[in-house]
Amino acid sequence: MSRFDRYLLSQFLALFGFFSLVLVAVYWVNRAVGLFDQLIGDGQSAIVFVEFSLLTLPNVIRLVLPVSAFAACLYAVNRLMQESELVVMQATGFSAFRLARPVLFFGICVFSMQMVLTNLLVPMSQARLSERSAEIAGNITSRFLNEGRFMHPADGITLYIREISQLGELNDIFLADDRAESERVIYTARQALIVRGETAPKLVMLDGMAQRMSRDGHRRLSLTRFADFTLDMAGIIGGKDGRLKSLREVSTLALLAAPPALQEETGASRAALLEEGHGRIATALLGLAAPLLGFAALMLGGYSRFGLWRQIGIAVLLIIGLQLINTAGSGAALKADNRWPLVYAAPLVGVILATVLLWVAGRPRRRPKGAAA
Repeated sequence: MSRFDRYLLSQFLALFGFFSLVLVAVYWVNRAVGLFDQLIGDGQSAIVFVEFSLLTLPNVIRLVLPVSAFAACLYAVNRLMQESELVVMQATGFSAFRLARPVLFFGICVFSMQMVLTNLLVPMSQARLSERSAEIAGNITSRFLNEGRFMHPADGITLYIREISQLGELNDIFLADDRAESERVIYTARQALIVRGETAPKLVMLDGMAQRMSRDGHRRLSLTRFADFTLDMAGIIGGKDGRLKSLREVSTLALLAAPPALQEETGASRAALLEEGHGRIATALLGLAAPLLGFAALMLGGYSRFGLWRQIGIAVLLIIGLQLINTAGSGAALKADNRWPLVYAAPLVGVILATVLLWVAGRPRRRPKGAAA
């Protein structure tokens, strides 16, 4: 790269880092508030909150990188135009396409970052996040086991534990199940233990009884004493059998192959798998097309000490249209598995538009009639 290319690229990267930091912070704070309420409300520690926050960061960064690249390009070009730096370079004979070369290098940098994020870091972080979420969901002790007060871990369930020993033994337990319309079941036991099960934890009650009261007109009561009784807690805290694998956890190569086993594991169609896989690559390509389109739109204007606000408005409208094309292409690709090429419509249109605008900007402007020769 020439000295001019390195200079312009350094300007883009510095502003890109600034805008990315601001947008990630705003987006992350918005997400962190809900995550904090959810985790702390379930009795989790601050360490778990920090872990979950870090695991959500790759996906947040993936979302804001194209926007920050576009904003950095607009800000840098507008400032360089106001300071006449680009005007001087044009006067020395640099064409619009030659001036766009450092923008292309910048877009390649953003594209590389996006490829690493969407195809490596995001699937890994989402897989770990789902694994930790399942562990926390199965950890009944950290969720609602508190001694000396009545708790409602699920609708229609009332739980009371007099004492929890240091060994994890539940002394004098009361559990009322009012979920069934036909009867009410009350379990009482002198002692109980929580053991890990294949799908959900199990509650093993010792030396207790079960009282079943029918809710029909006869109001019958039956009582059963037991020495030990095991109650599956899947209906109370939710088990793992019904959980489908998220598409964000799957690797890109597996999504592009879209085997029948993966369709069954995720519960998604072949079209959805292909759309997700190709969509990751298309999203990275948008990181290349967005700054090029913004730069080309600003090159349509000449020097003005008031800035290129008109061209900036055009660039913003173009990027909104590009996003609409991206949404429409993804929606069409979800309808049939042979429509996945439509996912690439947005970055392709963006590059074509940028090329056309650069060609228009490079054409000699006609002088108005009546101007001095």
